[in-house]
Amino acid sequence: MSTMPAQHGHSEACCNIPPVVSKGYSAKGTYEDLGGFKSYVTGPKDATKGIISIFDIFGFYPQTLQGADILATADHSQKYKIFMPDWFAGEPCPIELFPPDTEEKQKSLGAFFQKNPPPSVAAKVPGYVEAVSAKYPEIKSWAIIGFCWGGKVVSLVTSKPDTVFKAGVECHPAMVDPADASGIKVPLALLASKDEPIDDVQKFEANLSGPKHVETFADQIHGWMAARSDLEDDRVRAEYTRGYEIVLKFLSQHV
Repeated sequence: MSTMPAQHGHSEACCNIPPVVSKGYSAKGTYEDLGGFKSYVTGPKDATKGIISIFDIFGFYPQTLQGADILATADHSQKYKIFMPDWFAGEPCPIELFPPDTEEKQKSLGAFFQKNPPPSVAAKVPGYVEAVSAKYPEIKSWAIIGFCWGGKVVSLVTSKPDTVFKAGVECHPAMVDPADASGIKVPLALLASKDEPIDDVQKFEANLSGPKHVETFADQIHGWMAARSDLEDDRVRAEYTRGYEIVLKFLSQHV
């Protein structure tokens, strides 16, 4: 693993990501019950900064777990512990429903979203953070990252005036609503794919009043940083890595 020197006074995180495993990834973390939710937990024991990771609708997928491990291990100047709760109680959306190119798939996907609306999960996040903090009191500051469906959860949580989070990150977020951005005062990064409506992304960016990083990965699909990422494709793997580099650099500046 090569390490380039940090630039512009920022963290070396952008250069310390290990080679991404394309297939057969072995997760480094463990599973714990936190706040009544099975949670993937990864990161060093002496970390004082925590990240709540809101996975996409496909749950504990290898690509998503690898992303959590990258966040937990790649920044040698800051140590993060990652907590990824299972909001779906072991019943994630079958990935076979994507792309939703038949009426049957669309119906099944609609039923899943109806059962698991982002506002219902967003309402549970503060209590979950309290439960995690009770077990891990050494965590003094918090960030939140969400993928696809989880991106909407991040918007809803960080737009609350009493949010505990110092920064938020949305990766290829679903349901981008510029109105949500108006209430977000904490630093926020949004990494869009080619599948998010560009007008909505631009309006969302314009409505953010705090520090921000908004970028569109124009040749990547919705889901390239999580479960739908084809890491055996060289270009996808490179952009997956670059996405996590951007996230780590952003968090190093704001958490």
